[in-house]
Amino acid sequence: MYQPTFRKSMAWLHTWAGVVIGSLLFAIFWMGTLSVFDREIDRWMNPAARLTPIAAPLPSGELPIRLDGPVAETAARLGAGSTQYFIRLPTDRMPVVEVRWRSPGAETFERRYLHPVSGAVLPHTDTLAGTGFIFPFHYNLHLKWMDLGYWLVGIAGMAMLLLVVSGVVIHRKIFADFFLFRPRKHLQRASLDAHNLSGVLALPFHFLIALSGLVIFMNIYWPTAPWGAFGQQAKPKEAFQAEAYGSFRRPKANVPATQPAVSLDELRARAEQHFGGPAHFVRVWHPGDANAHVEVRRSAGDRVTMLVDNVHFDATTGAELSVKQTSPVMAVQRFISGMHFVQFRHWTLRWLYFAAGLAGCVLIATGFLFWLEARRASHAKRGLAGVRVVEALTVASVPGMLAATCAFFCANRLLPLEASAFGLQRQGLEMLAFYAVWLATLLHAAFRDRAAWRDQSALVAALAVAAVLLNWATTGDHLGRTIGDGLWSVAGMDLLLMVLAAGATRTAFHLRQSAGPVGVYGARRIEAGHA
Repeated sequence: MYQPTFRKSMAWLHTWAGVVIGSLLFAIFWMGTLSVFDREIDRWMNPAARLTPIAAPLPSGELPIRLDGPVAETAARLGAGSTQYFIRLPTDRMPVVEVRWRSPGAETFERRYLHPVSGAVLPHTDTLAGTGFIFPFHYNLHLKWMDLGYWLVGIAGMAMLLLVVSGVVIHRKIFADFFLFRPRKHLQRASLDAHNLSGVLALPFHFLIALSGLVIFMNIYWPTAPWGAFGQQAKPKEAFQAEAYGSFRRPKANVPATQPAVSLDELRARAEQHFGGPAHFVRVWHPGDANAHVEVRRSAGDRVTMLVDNVHFDATTGAELSVKQTSPVMAVQRFISGMHFVQFRHWTLRWLYFAAGLAGCVLIATGFLFWLEARRASHAKRGLAGVRVVEALTVASVPGMLAATCAFFCANRLLPLEASAFGLQRQGLEMLAFYAVWLATLLHAAFRDRAAWRDQSALVAALAVAAVLLNWATTGDHLGRTIGDGLWSVAGMDLLLMVLAAGATRTAFHLRQSAGPVGVYGARRIEAGHA
């Protein structure tokens, strides 16, 4: 009696954990899947960054360039008067120099892209794009108040671990079900088959990605951890940061430097000798001040482990102020982080991550569909509103989220460079387009009921095609040109949007041909005794 009872309790837990947290999980998985190609999305949304790499990339993906000369001069000019500015070196994924600086009192960084040879400032597109909007949405939902977004994502990560474990427990024939897929059966059966298939196929990935996501933000979920080892020190948190990540700060002297700054290329070369590998990030603290210092960080492109190795130099004398090498314990955490962030240069694995992320999206969506179809008829007979509420949330979470993402891309290509409205600048208007469409899909789903599946699938197809056409119209970069010029990041974005449009069109057409929206066909078969 124990095993059946235990399995039933796990089935109940699996079902309701999925229903309650599934909408949030889909949004996190979808944005995480897109984040696998966040730099490629950046290039698509920043047309000035669509440069052909100037040289063959190193094994880490970095492009060999000189900092001294035009690049360093332009960066110093842009960062003059700021508290800090940093230079991110170009890679084969993003072949431009990125410069960011933060002025005194400012909460955010300004950003510009430079040509890696001439140092010229490239035309600026004010957009958060992939690394500024999609990637942060994946881990904090852009909810910064009291770290609310991080905690919601953490709860979703714990729920995902629970769903994976309970899913294994309740499926007695889990590996047999892997080979069973009947798409022509009624919707309830087909969705369960797809749920089992996508779950088993990417089971290790789903467990790894949920667990590693929790490990990455250990400082947020366990904020008192530093006190265990550094509680006797005056500032335990700062001591932990220095020990774990090599954080180093030197106060500003408020006295102008009397000597010229040391060569950034020289400092980078010396840092790389410490690392035994390439650098990718150079930051200048207190530029122009007598206490200015330069921070150089190691690249993560040549290995899975995202080492926190860094070196700090005096900006005028070149003396080493701090040298940090990743400790063995920290290397474990950084290896787990590297498995999640997939920043290492391995295109096959990058595509596998993308496919596994899509499998997670399918897993969540089909779980919702199975729940809806299993209860649609009984809820209707009993006059319950549960199915309608869950269906509206599901529609807004799945096709609604896809439509909002495509609207984000369309807004990027439609808005003028200096656009502003409602007190928002251009990047804020792009985000507004995303949230407005997402909210509209929820309201539409609430009023249109099951027909919303068909309507919003058609909307996704239209917006995806529109994004491709708008890219062509505003930049002249059609598929023939981008493929011919080897701009595979831009061509890949267009191709994936077209694949999305084709899939959404086929879905909308199928729902129309089945004499109604999703759910009607399955409900009729269930009522006829064919479930």
